[in-house]
Amino acid sequence: MEIRNVAVIGLGTMGSQIALVCARGGYKTSAADRSEDILRNGIAGIKAFLKKQAGRWKLNADEEGNLLSQIIPCKDLQSAVSDADLVIEAVYEDINVKKEIFRDVDQAAPPRTIIASNTSTLSISQMASATLRPERCIATHFLIPAALTPLVELAKGLDTSDETHKTTVAFLEACGKETVTVSDSPGFVINRLYLPMVNEAFFALENSIASPEDIDRCCTRGLGYPMGPLAAADAFGLDIMLDCMNSLHKELGEKYRPAPLLVKLVKAGWLGRKSGRGVYSYFTKMKRP
Repeated sequence: MEIRNVAVIGLGTMGSQIALVCARGGYKTSAADRSEDILRNGIAGIKAFLKKQAGRWKLNADEEGNLLSQIIPCKDLQSAVSDADLVIEAVYEDINVKKEIFRDVDQAAPPRTIIASNTSTLSISQMASATLRPERCIATHFLIPAALTPLVELAKGLDTSDETHKTTVAFLEACGKETVTVSDSPGFVINRLYLPMVNEAFFALENSIASPEDIDRCCTRGLGYPMGPLAAADAFGLDIMLDCMNSLHKELGEKYRPAPLLVKLVKAGWLGRKSGRGVYSYFTKMKRP
């Protein structure tokens, strides 16, 4: 099977980046979100990101315009998936919401369509159970920022066919991505390793072991990370971080218990960059480690 048309469902931080990855790979990409504000902000975010990357990607104005023309905003799911060969769901980590989207896509998309989830902690087999095509369901875990990070983690469900896996790998390679395929287990490999480290940074901050800047600098300058764990948590959202840790805690036990400070910040509405305040304040420009 050959992928020609792609649909991305959910145009938040991850969805907008994934849509850009698909468009840059040369694919006509429908981008849908139930929220008109999120849809509008997602397209604006793509444009701002392209402006920032124009020099690095050596894009002229015409090339930038052609890339943007590949991304088609849609206000409803049905129109987005009606001619899609591949649908990538990119909403927040809630199994019931994801299953509902899988069910809706299954009913609206052509029988040939592969349904993928950008989940980072949840079971693709469980999502696939909401469809009549579990053999055409697969997890595609993009990393932040998806447009710049070279690797995508794949997970096959219990029923995922070899053809679905092969087609998805070929699609991602055409988009310039490397892939690694793992089993359908909580957190897969990357988040099974990375999220507990980020969570531990919150424990370290709560216990006043060091300032947030120094905790992050230990990781960037000492361990070679591109971004410190606290700054990274602010970037992808403390609420998303908490949802992921709660999922791992539920599935894997006490060692994945979310740090109390993380819980406290989320309850206070300090969600990171998107709310203007998290571990760091973004109301004024601050240098990040």
